[in-house]
Amino acid sequence: MVREDLRNIAIIAHVDHGKTTLVDEMLKQGGVFRENQEVNERVMDSNDLERERGITILSKNTSCMYNGVKINIVDTPGHADFSGEVERILKMVNGVLLLVDSFEGTMPQTRFVLQKALELGHKIIVVVNKTDRPDARNHEVVDEVLELLLDLDATEEQLDSPVVFCSGRLGCSSYDPDNMGTDFKPLFDKILEHIDPPEGDNTGALQMLVSSIDYNDYVGRIAVGRIERGVIKQNQEVVICDYHGTHEPFKGKIVSLYQYEGLNKIPCETATVGDIVCISGIEGITIGQTICDVNTPEPLPFVKISEPTVEMTFSVNSSPFAGQDGKYVTSRQIRDRLMKETLKDVSLRVTDSETADSMNVAGRGEMHLSILIETMRREGYELSVSTPRVLYKEIDGQKCEPVERLVIDIPESAVGAVMEKMGQRKGELQEMHPIGSRTRLEYIIPSRGLFGYRSEFLTDTKGEGVMNSIFEGYKPYYGNIPRRTVGSLVAWETGTAVTYGLFNAQERGTLFIDAGVPVYEGMVVGVSPKAGDIVVNVCKKKHLTNTRASGSDDALKLIPYKHMSLEESLEFIQDDELVEVTPKNIRIRKVILERDLRLKAEAKQKK
Repeated sequence: MVREDLRNIAIIAHVDHGKTTLVDEMLKQGGVFRENQEVNERVMDSNDLERERGITILSKNTSCMYNGVKINIVDTPGHADFSGEVERILKMVNGVLLLVDSFEGTMPQTRFVLQKALELGHKIIVVVNKTDRPDARNHEVVDEVLELLLDLDATEEQLDSPVVFCSGRLGCSSYDPDNMGTDFKPLFDKILEHIDPPEGDNTGALQMLVSSIDYNDYVGRIAVGRIERGVIKQNQEVVICDYHGTHEPFKGKIVSLYQYEGLNKIPCETATVGDIVCISGIEGITIGQTICDVNTPEPLPFVKISEPTVEMTFSVNSSPFAGQDGKYVTSRQIRDRLMKETLKDVSLRVTDSETADSMNVAGRGEMHLSILIETMRREGYELSVSTPRVLYKEIDGQKCEPVERLVIDIPESAVGAVMEKMGQRKGELQEMHPIGSRTRLEYIIPSRGLFGYRSEFLTDTKGEGVMNSIFEGYKPYYGNIPRRTVGSLVAWETGTAVTYGLFNAQERGTLFIDAGVPVYEGMVVGVSPKAGDIVVNVCKKKHLTNTRASGSDDALKLIPYKHMSLEESLEFIQDDELVEVTPKNIRIRKVILERDLRLKAEAKQKK
């Protein structure tokens, strides 16, 4: 059976190349919204964090109609840390739209997602987006994509992929960038013509691979996937089995069945080969399992998700201010929340650590884990997190570490400063070429070398630099890389920071707090430009004297303090520091709060 009335496509691209904006326009022109309907920009970014940061974190499903054909669209994340999302949803589709920015061209994540699509044998339509940019390099970018396809050993058919030029913002497309149309008709036509319709045996026994999991407090887990064979019906008895044999097969019943229409899930009685459906009612189902007919348990192979490369320790908040802001503060509550996250996020690993009140959480990168921490914080969790560390592997008896392919776009004036820092961090220059008035550098660098570098990079490039990285593989250990050359300003006592104390402390470095902020002994209140920590008393008040004038305090002027975000805090901390995360506050603290005990521990370590 060939489903000529259906196409399943994914939109894959590097971060910020305009996937979600393109989907908005496809939905508008596909008749999903009423003419007078008010629609948010980037309607697919439904999560608060996605809207704030302007990035897609979770892959989303939607659909639109064109010439009587239903087009199921999966919008995927572009950031390398969420590439686990991209890997698994590619099993749901028959073809991909490879989106490339008309100025930036092919970037690290473009290479990664394209490689995964080629491995699965998917048909590709190259979409050069943002053709309305004044600095667009449309024809050069097409050549870059062809070079990338050759580099990734694409088949002849994949090398012959059609190219469509688009502006997602203006809602127009064309086969010629110098003569843009007025709508997405050329793009839709090319999808129907080039992407294969789903096909399979609709009379055979049911087979459906679960590619993603959603969760709802009312119905529990919702499995999302594409039907490979047979017909699925509401209230049908099924068996759930695993290709790798990690779980025992178990029986379940399909309580409710939904299909995507526009942005909504519409209940349906039955669905057949090629349909992307959502199923609720089967507790314990997880990503990678196959829903089969009771009499024919035949699991489908599932793509092997790449291993995590960075690990942090999440522990119970043990600071003097613990329990003041958070709703969930115990190790059991934190562990349950992390385990719940692993059901949805296949590239996350949670393991027990040496102590009962902490867990090791491994993910794809610092951003992957910081998004999880920020989400938990907003849900009312209170916890402490350690400095990120890479996961080493032993390969052929040699200690190896993860390395990244780093692409940097910077003004010419910043090249010297950036190359110097890259050298210190063991970066190996692969390529260097000009793009307009800017320079593009490509490095292979250990993942450790990127920890804490982003804020330095923005300073060196005066905020004009763009850097992106993607996991490249494992290489032999590179040796020692200095993590931080500056020290911390540490609070002397517990109390409230006052202007007089802060005025004296600001001579030692840059402060992270303002007057009136409660502090405790061992809390990091600023950064010192010199190596080594300095203890400062920010709670110190000016003693009254007989000769004190009423206006003598007015002369104390505080330099504006530096507000540390969660990402900046995680980048800043050293091995002897933690980030304390609560719903209302983010604080940096020493692992050992008492000054005397800290000094003893340092002396012991030196011995």
